[in-house]
Amino acid sequence: MINENLILETINMIKLYNLDIRTVTMAISLRDCMDSDVDVVCDNIYKKITHYAKNLVEYANEFENEYSIPIVNKRISVTPISLVGEACKNPDYVKIAKTLDKAAKDVGVNFIGGFSALVEKGCTKGDKLLIESIPEALAQTERLCSSINVASSKAGINMDAVLKMAEIIKKSAELTKDKDGLGAAKLVVFCNSPGDNPFMAGAFCGIGEPECALNVGVSGPGVVRAAVASLPKDASLSDLANKIKQTAYKITTTGELVGRKLADKLGIPFGVIDLSLAPTPAQGDSVAGIFQAMGLEHAGAHGTTACLAMLNDAVKKGGIMASSHVGGLSGAFIPVSEDAGMIEAASKGYLTFDKLEAMTSVCSVGLDMIAIPGDTPVDTIAGIIADEMAIGMINKKTTAVRIIPVVGKSIGEEVVFGGLLGKAPIMSVNNLSSTGFVRRGGRIPAPIHSLNN
Repeated sequence: MINENLILETINMIKLYNLDIRTVTMAISLRDCMDSDVDVVCDNIYKKITHYAKNLVEYANEFENEYSIPIVNKRISVTPISLVGEACKNPDYVKIAKTLDKAAKDVGVNFIGGFSALVEKGCTKGDKLLIESIPEALAQTERLCSSINVASSKAGINMDAVLKMAEIIKKSAELTKDKDGLGAAKLVVFCNSPGDNPFMAGAFCGIGEPECALNVGVSGPGVVRAAVASLPKDASLSDLANKIKQTAYKITTTGELVGRKLADKLGIPFGVIDLSLAPTPAQGDSVAGIFQAMGLEHAGAHGTTACLAMLNDAVKKGGIMASSHVGGLSGAFIPVSEDAGMIEAASKGYLTFDKLEAMTSVCSVGLDMIAIPGDTPVDTIAGIIADEMAIGMINKKTTAVRIIPVVGKSIGEEVVFGGLLGKAPIMSVNNLSSTGFVRRGGRIPAPIHSLNN
C-alpha cells in the first residue's frame, strides 16, 4: 500500500533540505594492467577504465531523472598506483597520472582517485617514486586526486612518511599557487584509510576489492538538521539521537535503492553505501547547522565535540539498520571550506584549529580542507599530521589531514576554490617548533591494543 506521507517526506528531503546522492564511485582494479613498459601500462589503464566506465555518467544521469534524486558527482577510484607502476623498468608516475586524468575526462567523471600509496610500515621504491611525483602530477592534471596512508592501528605511524608528506603538501601548494594551492586540496594523508571509500580525495580501490564495483556516497546534513529542528525545544538527547537514527535509515535506504539499480544496469556488483554527512557551501546543507539545531549557539561552542560524537554515532546506527553493506567512512564530515556554517564559525573566530583537532577524535575523517598561512614551516605541518595520525591510531578509526598552505596569504585573508570545495579563511597554527620531534625519524610503535590476534 502506497504511503502518501512517506512520498511527501522524501520529496521534501530532496526539494527543501538538499538530500542527494553525493557520489557514485566506480572502483576499478588495475592490478592486471602492470607491465615492465610504462607505455603499455598507460595503454592498459586507459583501455580498462574507459571500458568499465564508458556508460557510468550516462546511466547515472538516467537514474537521476527517473528517481528525481540528484546524483551530484560521478567518480572513479583505482588500485593504488604505486603498486601498478612499480613493475615498470623506468616508472614514470606523472605519465600514468596524465593517463588517469585523460581517461577520467573522456568518460566524463568529476574526479578519479587512487594516485595513492600505503606506507604505514615503510616505503618500497615504487612508493617513494609516486610520492615524489605527487606535486607535479596534481599540478598537471584536473581530475586526479591523491592519498597516502602513513599510519594504522596495527603498524603505528611512519614518521619518515609523515615528514615527507609535509614537504609534498607544501610543494603541491606552491606548484598551484596561481589557484590558491588547489593541488594540496586534492591530496589527503590518512591513518587507517578504508579501501571502499567513495569520497574524494581519499578514494582508492583496495587490494581486497573485486575487479569492479559501485560504491555510493549519500549525504543529507540538511535533512538531519530539519529533522532535529522539528522536535520540541525540550526534547531529550535520547529523542534527538533516535530522530537522527530514523532519518539516517531513510537516507540510506534511498541511496542503496538507486545504487543497486545503477550497479545492475552497469553489470557490476554493488559495493557499499557510505552514509557520510558531507556538507556543501550551500545554505541549509551544513553539519554546523545541525549543531545549532541541537541547541548550540554556533559550531565551536563548548559542547560541539559532544554534539558531533552523538551525531556521528546515531548516523552510523541508522545506516547499519538500513543496510548490510554500509562501508567507507559513514558518519559526519567537518571540512572547513565546504560547510557554510563551519566557514562562518572559522571566520568569526568561534572555531579554532585546536577545537577542530578535538572534534576529529569523534568525526568520520579529520582535519579537512583547512587553509593555513603559506609560510607555515614543513616541520609544523608534519607535527599537525602526526597529531592527527595519533588520534586515528589510538582510537582505531580513520583520520586524515587535508590542509592547504596558501602561498602569499596569511591569517585573516580568504581562499576561494569555488564549487564543492568552497572557500575558507586562513587559520592560525601554533608557532612553537616541532622540529626536534618530527625529524627523529623511524616509526611510532603501534599501541598495545593492536596485539589482538
